[in-house]
Amino acid sequence: MTRRRTHEGATPVKTTITALAAAALALSLSGCVESGRSSAAASPDTDCPWEPDESITTEARIAWQAIPNGDVVVKDLGLLEACMPNAKISWVQAASGGDVVKYYGSGDVDLGLMGSSPATIASSDPVVQDVDIAVVWIHDVIGDAESLIVKDPAITDIAGLRGRTVAVPFSSTAHYSLLQALAEAGLVPDEDVTVINLDPEKMPAAWQGDQIDAAWVWDPTQSQLLEDGGERILSSADTAEAGRPTYDVGTASRAFIDANPDFLAQWAKAQDHAVRLIEDDPAAAAESVAVALGIDPADAEKQFAGLTYLTAEEQAGPDYLGGTFASDLFNTAGFLLEQGGIEGVGTEEDYADHVDAGPAASVSGD
Repeated sequence: MTRRRTHEGATPVKTTITALAAAALALSLSGCVESGRSSAAASPDTDCPWEPDESITTEARIAWQAIPNGDVVVKDLGLLEACMPNAKISWVQAASGGDVVKYYGSGDVDLGLMGSSPATIASSDPVVQDVDIAVVWIHDVIGDAESLIVKDPAITDIAGLRGRTVAVPFSSTAHYSLLQALAEAGLVPDEDVTVINLDPEKMPAAWQGDQIDAAWVWDPTQSQLLEDGGERILSSADTAEAGRPTYDVGTASRAFIDANPDFLAQWAKAQDHAVRLIEDDPAAAAESVAVALGIDPADAEKQFAGLTYLTAEEQAGPDYLGGTFASDLFNTAGFLLEQGGIEGVGTEEDYADHVDAGPAASVSGD
């Protein structure tokens, strides 16, 4: 088995989020294009790799993002639909983890992929109104898949951004990595460097219009900026080496977790299957990622190198959900507090209450 090894401040999400969430949700539903395919239509003949559980009748609304990891493989192959044929599953696309938190706040989703920074924000006091979630899966450990891309080739390090404008989606892992890198370089956001909040899909136009000088972002936008002459000067792999690892994580509302353990066991089993497909047959997994990102499968396969994927057994172990992952959330919260991204930090035990290794352990115990 080939393992790819590489090793979030943010502004707090306000409590008045319902109207924003409804608007973002409507936009995601109307603007989502997946090369003419949806989860249900992608692979209608997909067979469940194990015995389907027809007893599960759960209604699950899942927020997803176009990121090259196992979640989009699960979605494209229709694994949840095949393995729980009597469940009612709907998928909602989100532009960033901040949007996923909004969806939780407005009661529009039950599960969702977000970065470890928005997961930390949602787990810190004072918490977002009506958001009570836990991390139940690690979709990937972020490396070069999120990077700082600069437009001027004369800028070779982050210090060269003094007086420039940098775009990043606020409340994202990229935002956290950017603020950490700025702090390490002694640069103060909005004093030394102008940091603006911009969704990834809007960045190419701002780049071409000379409205931004750099962006910390993920694919496919990252690749678009590189193809347009940009240069990578830092990545989340670098900030991880400096002690600030970031993750894309699977979250679920506490109410959903408590009410649907059988669904989550099957969901985690499907996620683990997708991880192993990425590792054992990356070309096949890239076909699904290509659909989600709207790129060629060959380009999709290349993006796997920028992320690390963990099996259920690894996730349930002491280095991740089954052990020290809460420490990463706690450390992230401490940095966010220093940067003014959150108003308070609890104890490490408080953050452990927002981590649930149960779904991963149910797979690794098979």
